[in-house]
Amino acid sequence: MTEHPSSEPMPRSYRHAGRGAVPALVGARARREADALHPRQSLRRWLWAWLLDPTNGRNVQRGFDRMVAWMIGANLVVAVLEFGRVLPETAAPWLHHFDLASLVVFTLEYALRLYTAPEDPQFAAARRPRLAFARNPYAVLDLVAILPSLLHAFMPIDLRALRVFRLLRTLKLFRFLVPAFAEFRHLNQGRSLRQKAHALVFASPYGGRLHGHFDFVIAGCVLLSVIAVILESVQWVEYRFHLELVALDIAVVSVFTLELCLRLYGCVEEPGFERPLVGRLRQARSPGMVIDVLAILPFFLEAFFHYVLDLRFLRIFRLLRLLKLTRYTDATRTLAKVIGREWPVMAAAAFIMLLLVVLTASLGYVFEHDAQPDKFENIPQSIYWAVITLASVGYGDITPVTPAGRAVTIVLALIGIGIFAIPAALLSSAFSDQLHKERDALRQELFDMLADGVLSEEEAEIVNREARRLHLSAEDVDVLMQEAKRAREMAADLSKLPLHIIAADPAHAIEHFKSLVCDIRKLGLMTDRAQFVDTARAAGRLTDEEWRAWVCICGDAGLPESPDAAAGAGRPFGGGAAAGPRPA
Repeated sequence: MTEHPSSEPMPRSYRHAGRGAVPALVGARARREADALHPRQSLRRWLWAWLLDPTNGRNVQRGFDRMVAWMIGANLVVAVLEFGRVLPETAAPWLHHFDLASLVVFTLEYALRLYTAPEDPQFAAARRPRLAFARNPYAVLDLVAILPSLLHAFMPIDLRALRVFRLLRTLKLFRFLVPAFAEFRHLNQGRSLRQKAHALVFASPYGGRLHGHFDFVIAGCVLLSVIAVILESVQWVEYRFHLELVALDIAVVSVFTLELCLRLYGCVEEPGFERPLVGRLRQARSPGMVIDVLAILPFFLEAFFHYVLDLRFLRIFRLLRLLKLTRYTDATRTLAKVIGREWPVMAAAAFIMLLLVVLTASLGYVFEHDAQPDKFENIPQSIYWAVITLASVGYGDITPVTPAGRAVTIVLALIGIGIFAIPAALLSSAFSDQLHKERDALRQELFDMLADGVLSEEEAEIVNREARRLHLSAEDVDVLMQEAKRAREMAADLSKLPLHIIAADPAHAIEHFKSLVCDIRKLGLMTDRAQFVDTARAAGRLTDEEWRAWVCICGDAGLPESPDAAAGAGRPFGGGAAAGPRPA
């Protein structure tokens, strides 16, 4: 077993949404410990810290777990396809290679976890850490997931039984689900059922990892549903797997309906939706809920009214379920803010485009109607030609033949190159400005959080959430942290702040005044006072008010009221008896 030094506490590391630590704490202590160990122990500790340690914000542990989870999901899909005999015989070599790759990944994961068990705090205190790991339920599931395939390499096993054993690999998901459920129960102890439903479907501090898993399931159902709708348009696929596609659609709609009910039930816990009836009506009118209703509405309309109307055309509207993914992309909300902010300019550009289309369509009708009455039959038909020409697409199905019509086409095509670039340039510039504003807001939040010099767990969670929303890496967060620290240090040093900022805060103004008084006293002690008086009298550089302030601050009560009087008296500055400081 490895020694775990306890004389120096380990630094805190805040998880940054799978992208690093906030703040990034990577000291030389871990490297010194690893260098002092036996080379075998050093390698083991390095593997644990780099690949499997969940508390290290700079390792690849979350990425490794995500890869294993995707591999488990892919194995589940392949097993279902094998049982349904969906895949052709020619796909057998590819399935064999995929199964071999999965076996290698899962075996490597189990071997690494077994090898680094002495470094895992859960098993490090045991007398035999690796034996304690092997008896762990998660380790047993990992072993069961790979053991049948390993045995198949040495002894013949019926392939049908092997396919059943492959389904056991899905049990590895319990490694992610069980801790998430335990965390969710711990976070929601003593809370009502409605509050738990809110924590599950809405982003909140009580959701934990289970909320992320729930969002992942919803996103997976959306993608599966869209793929099923696309495959349903292939005739032979719809004919052969009609029942399977219907069952999949029923399962997906059930999940979406459950999510919709949970959101309506728990939305009263959201700020602004507290009233039971009014809050739920307000939530039902929100864009996200409208999209959720549209995602399931075609299914129920077709199920209940198919005997009255032919509603099969509604199936294509199931593709609207893709809009549900906008709830999980913060870039969509940022784009909506940008469009709302730049809407007046974009509306002006759209008006100019509409004006150009109408004018050029009218001119095209006037110039080309007599030459091509079948193509330029009326102005609405000419609008199609104008839009295609203005967009610089030019399908070629309608082309002018008269010199005037061709001249209008040339002008319109040249204008279209610039007119369509205006909205694109506006959106890209406004989007960049919005991201800069939000990053500046995050920097200001960090500045406020560092007022006490400590970043608490709650504050780190806020930073994590904002960094994930802005798609910031760990390095970007480190830069913002350093900038906020420098700004906080400058704020503590009032001498480096502009005067108008100091004057805005009375407390800062008082401290700055005291600092200036102290500097004047130091100046009085360090300067030659006789020369100071002679210079002040000869050049007339000090007014009577400034002279009295100097005398008052430096604390010599025997000095005259002006520098001229001091020179006439023939006594140098500071020659009288010292007196205590007087208020100015």
